[in-house]
Amino acid sequence: MGKRPPGLEAARAGKPDELTRIKGIGPGNSQRLNGLGIYHFDQIAAWSRDEIAWVGTYLAFPGRIDRENWVGQAKALSAPAQ
Repeated sequence: MGKRPPGLEAARAGKPDELTRIKGIGPGNSQRLNGLGIYHFDQIAAWSRDEIAWVGTYLAFPGRIDRENWVGQAKALSAPAQ
């Protein structure tokens, strides 16, 4: 169910974001996301409903992304410093 989010070939500038800063993403899920080409907070911040459903199923955590507000956390973490 859902749609796989677009991924990158590699992290931008060779430096992925520390996805474990998002509550609910541990080292294992961070590695699995990297395996999908998801390396940066702004990628997670841009997920659609279909992409959230797909990733939740892929990680075997349906509903967890919404419950833990990964997209909202990623938006805050990817926002430019004020």
